[in-house]
Amino acid sequence: MAKKKFDLNDEVVVIVGSGAGGGTLGNELAQKGIDVVILEAGKRHEINDFENDEWPMFSKISWLDKRTTSGTWRVSKDFPNLPAWIVKAVGGSTVHWAGASLRFQEHEFKARTNYGEVKGANLIDWPITLKDLAPYYARAEDKMGTTGTNGIPRLPGNNNYKVLAAGAKKMGYKRFHTGNMSINSQPRDGRGSCQQIGFCFQGCKSGAKWSTLYTEIPKGEKTGHLEVRSDAQALKIEHDASGKVTGVLYGDSKGNRHFQKAKVVCVAGNSIESPRLLLNSASTLFPNGLANSSGQVGKNYMRHMTGSVYATFENPVHMFRGTTMAGIVQDESRHDPKRGFVGGYEMETLSLGVPFMAAFLDPGTWGRDFSDAMDAYDNMAGMWLVGEDMPQEKNRITLHATEKDQFGLPIPNVEFSDHENDVAMRNHGFKQGKALYESIGAKRVIYTPPYPSTHNLGTNRMSAKASDGVVNKWGQAHDVKNLFVSDGSQFTSGAAENPTLTIVALAIRQAEYIANGLNNKSI
Repeated sequence: MAKKKFDLNDEVVVIVGSGAGGGTLGNELAQKGIDVVILEAGKRHEINDFENDEWPMFSKISWLDKRTTSGTWRVSKDFPNLPAWIVKAVGGSTVHWAGASLRFQEHEFKARTNYGEVKGANLIDWPITLKDLAPYYARAEDKMGTTGTNGIPRLPGNNNYKVLAAGAKKMGYKRFHTGNMSINSQPRDGRGSCQQIGFCFQGCKSGAKWSTLYTEIPKGEKTGHLEVRSDAQALKIEHDASGKVTGVLYGDSKGNRHFQKAKVVCVAGNSIESPRLLLNSASTLFPNGLANSSGQVGKNYMRHMTGSVYATFENPVHMFRGTTMAGIVQDESRHDPKRGFVGGYEMETLSLGVPFMAAFLDPGTWGRDFSDAMDAYDNMAGMWLVGEDMPQEKNRITLHATEKDQFGLPIPNVEFSDHENDVAMRNHGFKQGKALYESIGAKRVIYTPPYPSTHNLGTNRMSAKASDGVVNKWGQAHDVKNLFVSDGSQFTSGAAENPTLTIVALAIRQAEYIANGLNNKSI
């Protein structure tokens, strides 16, 4: 069937954003016969447009619209206008992601219950449990072709992983493997297997890595029930006198404005743009922003505790050969307060190409230490630490007081400061990463501060009580029954695991709820 074009007066489901949440939700609804328009702020770059070259692809796909930062995090000093390293294009950050697909652990859904009162943290329990989400995790893993699930063999380990595994064994770690990755280890779903090209962050040239760009979206378009509009920046969500949303005002690449009517609006624009859109949709009925009676829109921004550990060895490692993220150690992801912090973290192999390594190794540094590290690039192994950071009300997205975007709307400011729990966890991760590499003969160990955020979470969180958050257990706004949040901004807490699998599982579950609600007219 030819790609459908809907009229602006058609009352469709409008989804803002086409990434893991929006792209998946759009396809799931289309498969159920529901008409959907996805508004995507960025352009549509197909696989043929991808380049195995870091800087050109960074410029082509990254969200580079101006943002400002505040707070004490290193990113505010190093990259003041680039708080997040995410994609502005059809497929969203599923174009750029590494593919790691891990389920949250049972204890992480009940962070407040299990961690207790953590000073300075705004912790609450999720209104759902692992048991609630398990069947949707299973469907997400099958949809995404996640290795290590559904009988799908894991990917081979590259040298970077072999170094990590040798060190993990020496450390007495037990839970390490080449990862649950949504990258085909064998042909599946009409796509070939991973060619181990090594440019996962630049878009997968072979199409082996799952991305909504070439999996969910084309499948949805084939039904005739899904239209994706690229270069369509959502500006404001409108509502009627009763408070029900009626559609989305958006701007195109020429600066023209259009209004798409909607019976349901689903916001899936990432944890920075989603709250920004709700705050920019303030009205006399919603003076503090749409769906913001709790005052929680934009608050509790999380970006995971991160940091990197690199080590140089006597012999070449060539960590850049093979998948960007090639393996994981999970032993430290448990909750064990005896280590000096609540929650846990993963140790995941990571390699950056020479241009990005130079930019991220220790931003702003120059001199012998830096040049020696770059000289040893071929002999280097690396890991990324990713752990649960604490939600804090003061970490938030707000509208800038004076700076405006190309459509005359306030740009977002991203405020973040580490919680002391985050700092203790990072220091523990640095110590363990160093010990791991030194146990197998590392000549030098280098700590790298956090990069601009790839895991942007919270800011429109799920809560059982309307006063504690923005949406209920279905991602449905407490204040507006036909408004939903469908991305990582609905996360109540961050957990230690990479978020994409959970975003996809929630989108599959949410699609069922929306379809039922439209059928029985409860939405």
